Amino acid sequence: MVAFLVAIVTNYVTAELPGWAENKVLVWAVFGALAVVSLGLLFWERRLAAGAPDGGVRPVPLGRVAAGGHSMNPPAVSARVRGREAELERIGALVGGSGGGMVVVCGAGGLGKTTLAAEAAAQARAQGRVVLWIRWRDDPEQLGQDLAQAAHILGLPESRLEEARTGRVSLVDAVWEHLAGVKGWLIVVDNVDAPSRVGPGPEPVATYRGWLRPHGDGALLVTSRDTTRQTWGPDVGLIRLQPLPDDAGAAVLLDAAPHAGTSAEAGALAARLGGLPLGLNAAGTYLAVSTSRYRSFSAYQHALEAEFANLLGAEDPNAAADPDAARRIVRHTWDLSLDQLDRDGYTLARPVLQLLSLLEPAPVPRTLVTPELVTDATGLPATAATVDAALAGLHQYGLLHAPGADSPGPGSPAVGQLQLHPLVREVTAHTLTRPEPTATWLIAIDAHLTEAVGTVAGMPGRAGWPTARLLAPHLPAHLDRNTPHNFTTARNTLDDLATVLSAAGAASEELLLRRHVLDNESAVLGPDHPDTLASRNNLANVLGDLGEHQAAADLLQQVLTDTERILGPDHPDTLASRDNLANALNALGEHQAAADLLQQVLTDTERILGPDHPDTLASR
Repeated sequence: MVAFLVAIVTNYVTAELPGWAENKVLVWAVFGALAVVSLGLLFWERRLAAGAPDGGVRPVPLGRVAAGGHSMNPPAVSARVRGREAELERIGALVGGSGGGMVVVCGAGGLGKTTLAAEAAAQARAQGRVVLWIRWRDDPEQLGQDLAQAAHILGLPESRLEEARTGRVSLVDAVWEHLAGVKGWLIVVDNVDAPSRVGPGPEPVATYRGWLRPHGDGALLVTSRDTTRQTWGPDVGLIRLQPLPDDAGAAVLLDAAPHAGTSAEAGALAARLGGLPLGLNAAGTYLAVSTSRYRSFSAYQHALEAEFANLLGAEDPNAAADPDAARRIVRHTWDLSLDQLDRDGYTLARPVLQLLSLLEPAPVPRTLVTPELVTDATGLPATAATVDAALAGLHQYGLLHAPGADSPGPGSPAVGQLQLHPLVREVTAHTLTRPEPTATWLIAIDAHLTEAVGTVAGMPGRAGWPTARLLAPHLPAHLDRNTPHNFTTARNTLDDLATVLSAAGAASEELLLRRHVLDNESAVLGPDHPDTLASRNNLANVLGDLGEHQAAADLLQQVLTDTERILGPDHPDTLASRDNLANALNALGEHQAAADLLQQVLTDTERILGPDHPDTLASR
């Protein structure tokens, strides 16, 4: 436009001038007006090139795409992928299908999402598909460049890229309009752990107007730690990875270290590592090195108890500055998710995870994790809303499992519960500063466990039974921590919960508590203390409830002998012990012996308490 105006002025200057042109004032006025118009058009053109402020299409700098960009080859898979056959089949069906679409492989760090995607890419390439690999760099503009390069490789014309350069068309729309008409491709976008930053613009991924869409005629595969349907929307297939089963985990270990032991030993180590592929690979790599101190699966598993910090909890000095390095280290891989949650405003996510890691490796009742517990333990202000948000964030990134929450149905838990993966729990607990804040946090946990048991014991009818069963695995450690300085209170807490469990018919959970109480009483009070004798009697009754009648009868006979010796033959506890032994003998089918013993109890009760005493009537 500017050149055109210059040409007009030039023609007026060089051609034969009309009469009016002899008026110099008029000529210079016209020339000045044309110059102003030219400059205005020039600035307007530059404004368009910089992008319209009113929401119009912005041009895109695409020089790197035209130059070919960087390699988009998928990473090689160094070992056979085990235990993911169903997931690979599902991805293969999408890649080989006619409709295309998008699938997200998601789960906590360390579950092998990238490895699974790389194996799927290798299979797709073997089937003749065009496979393009993009590594998310937490940069939406770079993702746009990479997807434009991928579309260019798949035939997006240079003319359409030119239109995006000059702002005549939206690049994201140009890319996906092209991908919607091209078949036979697989694009992998790896490690999209912050989907809210994908862009372009602030709209969430689930609107499908950004860089990630399920509308192509090929297959788009995304890996991410974000596991929520809300993030990815209704039109995306979610493949939530779980830890490997023991047999698949054993195969991973045997692939890496075939001479380190038997399949059963490898399976035991795989179970100890919770089936986490990152942990399995770390163990297998260690065992494969000829200079390692431990060369067998059994030796490595045994060493974990004493040397967890050296084997799986070791720090990497590069992890803080290099996310890729952090992803490869068991100790650091979950820090990436926790850091992201903190940036997203979930400030309690890390301390809540640390708090849960100090409990036992069993489901925790949701009602235990209160704002009061968080504040008492950590000293941080907490509300019901911020604790809810922290738990939701941990669940979103796969660090926290809520059994039954993802697939509610008839078999769902009756009460809310929370559970950590064994290695997530162990690594998190290991990285806490000791002795503080651990000591302070455990004191708060113990206080709230005692309070929770009191609440459950005070509930009417069956209301507290489901929570009681969830609390049971966490109470033995509670007693251990409070022995001997607060022994009686802690022991009574276990006894109170055991009574609730007895009423609930939860014999296995009750047995756990009865055994632990007896072991601690024997050590603290001695084997002949009346409380210890009563606990032995309680344990025998639970064994009978579990059908172990012979073991119950043998223990009750021993209790009766000791009670007669210590308390005398006429003590009420001795009479009760005889009655319990008679019931055990009856359960064994020794009915005559049971009847004889009960007759003795009745005779003694009538003599000691009188014929009308309630205990006499019960004995009769």
